[in-house]
Amino acid sequence: MIDLIPRYWYNIVPDLNRPLPPPLDPEDSDFSRIELLNRIIPKEVLRQQFTAERYVKIPDEVIELYSLAGRPTPLMRAKRLEELLDTPAKIYFKYEGATHSGSHKINTAIPQAYFAREEGVERVVTETGAGQWGTAVALSAALMKIKSTIFMVRVSYEQKPGRKTVMKLYGAEVYPSPSEITEYGKNELAKNSANPGSLGIAMSEAIEYVIKNDYRYLIGSVLEVVLLHQSIIGLEAIKQFEFIGEEPEVLIGCVGGGSNFAGFAYPFIGSKIGSRYIAVSSSEIKKFSKGVYEYDFPDSAGLLPMLKMITLGKDYVPPPIYSGGLRYHGLAPTLSLMIKDKIIEWMEFSEKETYSAAKLFANAQGIIPAPESAHAISAAIKIAKEAKEKNEKKIIAFNLSGHGLLDLSYYQKMEAK
Repeated sequence: MIDLIPRYWYNIVPDLNRPLPPPLDPEDSDFSRIELLNRIIPKEVLRQQFTAERYVKIPDEVIELYSLAGRPTPLMRAKRLEELLDTPAKIYFKYEGATHSGSHKINTAIPQAYFAREEGVERVVTETGAGQWGTAVALSAALMKIKSTIFMVRVSYEQKPGRKTVMKLYGAEVYPSPSEITEYGKNELAKNSANPGSLGIAMSEAIEYVIKNDYRYLIGSVLEVVLLHQSIIGLEAIKQFEFIGEEPEVLIGCVGGGSNFAGFAYPFIGSKIGSRYIAVSSSEIKKFSKGVYEYDFPDSAGLLPMLKMITLGKDYVPPPIYSGGLRYHGLAPTLSLMIKDKIIEWMEFSEKETYSAAKLFANAQGIIPAPESAHAISAAIKIAKEAKEKNEKKIIAFNLSGHGLLDLSYYQKMEAK
């Protein structure tokens, strides 16, 4: 199976219609955030963040670890879902829940932890929302025989004890964010002791902790290097579609910061395969419908360089919906640019709608999806129903970014409503 794993990651930046606006420091800045990146991010990760190469070679050891972690993941046809919907469309999904960490996040956690270890780093630090990223970092650090510290958004820390248990099982230290172990966390709690937290706050805590202790920060989403590593999903899927003699027309993925959608769809966009690319998020967050395309900080404290992106503002504290992976204020710069240029479409669905879609999918295909992934399922169902109305034999493909077996409290809550 290892021979089926691509040997290169794909970078969409050289194929954009126009140059990507560069990261910036604010005009009144008293320090260089670009220089700060050199202190907190592994050097090779930072090099890949700014590379102009279309294809970046994957180290042999990373490929071996991809194989150990469950790659290649299967491309599956949702035939029973098609039958339930009585649609002429074909529906396929790339099942990232088949990885050992249960989601797509392992695809960038492994190389980032690898590059950190190669520099002699003894501990890596990050934030996590729903817990998939934290789980992936904890596992990747364990594989590299280094330590890890995870700042988990407080509402998810309380809602998802299973994720916390898995991270600790892999040897990670896990703190609820806002926490009492950073100055930024203490300040946020002083303002509001019941603060549910956000990814922006957790990012700020993780970065402060890294600076104070001279550790290295691993990036879970938003930055282009993460989207680069996630391209392994779409590159595998292109080969799998070629093998079965099909070509998808509609490609769909859910969006928090953008990594799993981009990882799935970008290689198809770059290869000019497909006619519609649909990014899906929560109508409770309204990032697509209410966000503004402008320079903003990716973290709430403003420690990282400003990125030009679609954003609800760095100080936005999202409602405590269960889909923690979608509770982020901004979008990756390349994704923001392509949405702005109408290359990529967007949709938003409520928790009620996505729960219904998840339940239908579970009954049809037997897989309980992560609540985040249920947003992509909702969009696939919507497009399949449209195909039925128009009697169109479309081929729809979506990224099922993770399983929901550690999210059963969410399903229990929704069942009780």
